[in-house]
Amino acid sequence: MIEFAEKKAAITGIGMSDVGRRLNRDPLELTADACLAAIADAGLTRKDIDGISTWPGAGVSGAPGFSGAGVVDVQDMLRLNLNWFNGGLEQAGQLGSVITACAAVAAGYANHVLCFRTVFEATAQAGGRKPNLVKKKKEAPVTEQASDTAKPKVSQGSGAMGMVPRASGTQQWSLPFGAASAAPWLALNAQRHFYKYGTTREALCSIAVNARRNAGLNPKAVYRDPITREDYFKARMISDPFCLFDCDAPCDASTAVIVSRVDAAKNMRKPVIHVEAIGSAIHGRPSWDQWEDMTTMCLRDASKMMWSRTDLKPKDVNVAELYDGFSFITLCWLEAMGFCKVGEAKDFLKDTSNISLESKLPLNTQGGQLSGGRLHGYGFLHEACTQLWGEGGARQVKNSPKVAVAAAGGGPIGGCLLLRRD
Repeated sequence: MIEFAEKKAAITGIGMSDVGRRLNRDPLELTADACLAAIADAGLTRKDIDGISTWPGAGVSGAPGFSGAGVVDVQDMLRLNLNWFNGGLEQAGQLGSVITACAAVAAGYANHVLCFRTVFEATAQAGGRKPNLVKKKKEAPVTEQASDTAKPKVSQGSGAMGMVPRASGTQQWSLPFGAASAAPWLALNAQRHFYKYGTTREALCSIAVNARRNAGLNPKAVYRDPITREDYFKARMISDPFCLFDCDAPCDASTAVIVSRVDAAKNMRKPVIHVEAIGSAIHGRPSWDQWEDMTTMCLRDASKMMWSRTDLKPKDVNVAELYDGFSFITLCWLEAMGFCKVGEAKDFLKDTSNISLESKLPLNTQGGQLSGGRLHGYGFLHEACTQLWGEGGARQVKNSPKVAVAAAGGGPIGGCLLLRRD
């Protein structure tokens, strides 16, 4: 039997900075908090860290605050001696940086890799720490949107919101029609799923209500006040069928994890969490709107790859932390992962009984990004480890979970990890 390389990798520590809507703190300061916390959590020192991996890295254009720190920033800040490093946008989603770190330690390039993701979108987009940009002229103001998540984002070639859009690539076809962000792009996927399988907003409502309930037990969550199903259906629409509660909440935060080679992870501060399998495949077109089956996304391929690399099955998973940049993405991950059959999420999610903390498949136990805050993928891995280590506090899943899955990404971007604790 083939021994897959990721089985030589383990997660040995996690860290997270303060999380807030508008912290007005330097993103590198948030990064330092998370990275130092992760190193200490693993029982390591900075001298032990010989690798760095991040997504998307520094200098990535897009909405202000999207990229908080890069490899060079963190290496210099922590005075690290590196044998290997990795950073860049073109990876298997946000967790692609962690998947690549698993490969690096398995290959012997590094012993302990510091992986991190920093965002400060809430402060940057609210007029806090603004980048030095030339603003668009007054005569064409940006239309006020219902939420930060729904604000139109200019193309990657344009720099940031508020500048004159210079569309290239696929956005030259979407920007002229006002489809400038993932909200209208993924709304098309959702509408196709609704049409083909009879799915309704009731399913999305269950995801949002469950997330808010769990966030109420998470002291770092952005939104902790409970919402009801009635509240959900009264909320203003963003991009049909998505209402305000279907969209994640931009925030300021940094999250870090330590990926270690199993052989180098002896006598750690805590029991290691084994990386049982990874998924990073994409077999369709790398496009938001030209996928051959618009009811799903590349997460379909990543999920299939992950399950092909392990003897474990969906029924063995005790905790599922599945990306919810929009609630519909979580629905797609549930189907792609095999937690319910394709097209049957509407029945699986008719209420929250199958995904609550008390269920067989507790989902997004920290509140996800809908209520916990848009930590952009890394928050799901952090929470999966938190649960496996039994450190969830009031939101801790009972009966000592042993297997968890963390997944991030939507559209043509997606990666996932299956984690196991002895």
